[in-house]
Amino acid sequence: MNKTILFTALVATGLGASGGYWLALQHRGSTVDTVEQAEQKPIFYRHPMNPAVTSPVPTKDEMGMDYIPVYQEPAPTANTGSAAESSTGKPERKILYYRNPMGLPDTSSVPKKDSTGMDYIPVFAEEENRNEAQLLHVSSEKIQRLGVKTAPVENTQIAHTVRAVGNVEADERRLYNVTLRFNGFIEQLYVNATGQSVVLGQPLFELYSPDLVSAQHEYLTARNGQSALGNSEAWLQSGMKNLTESSLERLRNWGISESELTHLEQQGKVQHTVVVRSPVSGIVMEKSVVSGARAMAGDTLFKIADLSQVWIIAEVYEQDIGLIKPGQTVLATLDSYPGRTFKGKVGFVYPTLNSATRTVKVRVELPNPNGLLKPMMYTQLEIATQAHTALAVPRSAVLESGRRMLVLVDRGEGRFEPRPVKLGLRGEEMIEILEGLREQERVVVSANFLIDAESNLKAALAGFEPAEAKTPSAIPAEPPSPPVGEHSHQGGM
Repeated sequence: MNKTILFTALVATGLGASGGYWLALQHRGSTVDTVEQAEQKPIFYRHPMNPAVTSPVPTKDEMGMDYIPVYQEPAPTANTGSAAESSTGKPERKILYYRNPMGLPDTSSVPKKDSTGMDYIPVFAEEENRNEAQLLHVSSEKIQRLGVKTAPVENTQIAHTVRAVGNVEADERRLYNVTLRFNGFIEQLYVNATGQSVVLGQPLFELYSPDLVSAQHEYLTARNGQSALGNSEAWLQSGMKNLTESSLERLRNWGISESELTHLEQQGKVQHTVVVRSPVSGIVMEKSVVSGARAMAGDTLFKIADLSQVWIIAEVYEQDIGLIKPGQTVLATLDSYPGRTFKGKVGFVYPTLNSATRTVKVRVELPNPNGLLKPMMYTQLEIATQAHTALAVPRSAVLESGRRMLVLVDRGEGRFEPRPVKLGLRGEEMIEILEGLREQERVVVSANFLIDAESNLKAALAGFEPAEAKTPSAIPAEPPSPPVGEHSHQGGM
């Protein structure tokens, strides 16, 4: 009986010692975790009900609940491993939330699918931390002070308007020269001033020519001879008929009008002078004759231009010439007629480039029924290119920094992400985005250069920090304190 009682007492004593040791270990582990967590600095703070909403500083949600601190995952030890390691030996990544696969502003704390059946994409803690490190953080007070404004990225109609300058010129296809095909003398001028308007068939001047008188005599003689040989041999009649026709054709080739030839045939008398008429309606641009002057064959006596339609020769810069196509609408304004706009179209793009000005000539054709557009007038042009629908942002949103084009994407709560973009067509107010942005994202359109300048200033000041302040290895590390529950073994047992 005594042996049984003694054995029971020994077993109870052993179990009590083991339980006490186990409780001591548990207390030690809990205390170590608490101390390590207290020494760690939270990476960020997340919304207690929506993990997708985060804050870099402690704050409260709309219901007054504190944001939950998120700490960096502890690295596993080399000896014992970690519970966060998977079966392959690699540490498991922590999933913060799941984002929409199409880039829409929709997140979920659990796995799900979108309306098309696509799985939401997990966002891991290390990705979120890396992205947070690349963001610019601006306080709400500074945002209000800078006047920061944002606008959404959206699909819209965009067209680039090419602006150019040019001069009015006469249509080369409507220019006419009045010349003679025989020698003569100006007997009388009917149009004797440059700039005078003329109409088709209007008399310009009266001309005397000995050659013309001789040609008329030849024609009348041949015609009379043909009448006299009416009853003669057929071959004689045929020869005289050919002579008459050739004489008449010679007068036509000299430019004698049909009305003058009809008058000559009806009267049967030689006309010592002939009236030269205008071949077109227009304006006399040049006049090189005076009354009584001698006119030689081939001399240009008048230059007449039909200005009912004119050209504008515009100079378009090299970078815009690829947008110009024949048939595009052109609006022209002139200082001579403020408030008025003249509408025309692109008629031709010249094939050569001016190496001095780096411009290409473009011919614009405009109707000019009232004669308001006069040659050598200076004009400003707006050429509307083909409009198309594209993803676009306001032009003020783009920051051009050397070879890179950047925009500041608003990530909410004072966070801005500098993101490079690839630009396309530049419109009047909008600019096309080919790569780098998604629809419905918001970009900064006002005071973005101030935010960018501030971030550059911070980077510049960081470059002036002492080397020992930037090199962690140069800072002497404090000796680690012994874990709670352990005693130092220095100085003996």
